[in-house]
Amino acid sequence: MTVESTAARSKPRRSGGTGKRAGAAKKKSAAAATTKPQEPQLVQLLTPEGERVEHPDYSLDLSAEELRGLYRDMVLTRRFDGEATALQRQGELGLWASLLGQEAAQIGSGRALQDDDYVFPTYREHGVAWCRGVDPTNLLGMFRGVNNGGWDPNSNNFHLYTIVIGSQALHATGYAMGVAKDGSDAAVIAYFGDGASSQGDVAEAFTFSAVYNAPVVFFCQNNQWAISEPTERQSRVPIYQRAAGFGFPGVRVDGNDVLAVLAVTRAAMERARSGQGPMLVEAFTYRMGAHTTSDDPSRYRGSEEEEAWAAKDPITRLRTYLENEKMIDATFLAAVDEESDAMARRVREVVRAMPDPDTMAIFENVYADGHALVDEERAQFADYLASFADEEVK
Repeated sequence: MTVESTAARSKPRRSGGTGKRAGAAKKKSAAAATTKPQEPQLVQLLTPEGERVEHPDYSLDLSAEELRGLYRDMVLTRRFDGEATALQRQGELGLWASLLGQEAAQIGSGRALQDDDYVFPTYREHGVAWCRGVDPTNLLGMFRGVNNGGWDPNSNNFHLYTIVIGSQALHATGYAMGVAKDGSDAAVIAYFGDGASSQGDVAEAFTFSAVYNAPVVFFCQNNQWAISEPTERQSRVPIYQRAAGFGFPGVRVDGNDVLAVLAVTRAAMERARSGQGPMLVEAFTYRMGAHTTSDDPSRYRGSEEEEAWAAKDPITRLRTYLENEKMIDATFLAAVDEESDAMARRVREVVRAMPDPDTMAIFENVYADGHALVDEERAQFADYLASFADEEVK
């Protein structure tokens, strides 16, 4: 083909029809740009006002005792979390990642699991740990710096906390693939946040789980903020819709509705157990406190947003429902408060009895045979610590 013929073919045609089609296409494109996207569907069984509603796909029938148990779980979990935050502020812990506001997402999903299911948490799943029977005080050793976890994962089928963002999704997928090969009836659940959904590890876990039809549920607690970055700056679509691109279903549930979370997670885990493969659950909730105790949320979000979500508080919501249905009374509430106080006292006593961490242990096990640079850094740090002792003497 000659240069002349190429140039001739590249000239725009002067057909009126083409111009009309182009104009119509532009109008259609402009109209599409101004059309608001369809609002994501949200599974809800208990409104923020404490009114019980039904959902066509997710039903739940619980006894009064079971409902009271969910309320107790959330209250005790919140109290433990508050004590841990206070202990960090008092210098007893190095750091703490609060779950304040996310109690329903964790208790609802945790109570949906069977004993032989396996959990892969992040570093914020204190409520799930409670549901798995992990002693709350065992969660604090790592944050005090005296151990690397504090519990045997196989005793409760609850893995150690994962600090690296998103990596536990791959661990859960691999474990689920092994469960399937073993012919077990168990399922696996992996917890992560909206920020972790941007990690490549999570995308890889989605790919492998779909290809191998692994019995795993991916449970994303979308608390609206990945430290200081809002969800809308991380994803052009709702997080649960990402699952479709990998070939498995996703669902968004009201993460402040403990009943809806319980129903959805139970259905997702049963789906995995029956050989239907992975599923993504997005619990739409809110982090009422800081990302960790080293964070200041007032620097990146306003009080109006926090007040709006406070009106959707998961504990208040369930309490209102239980009171309206005459399922709880003052005696029950007083007993829960008394149990909360006792647990708080025990947590404070246990933490303060923990030994101070070995400040030089950070240099151990870095290299199998030692390293000159590590030796140099160890000596420098020892001199730095010794300088404080010298100042006290003076």
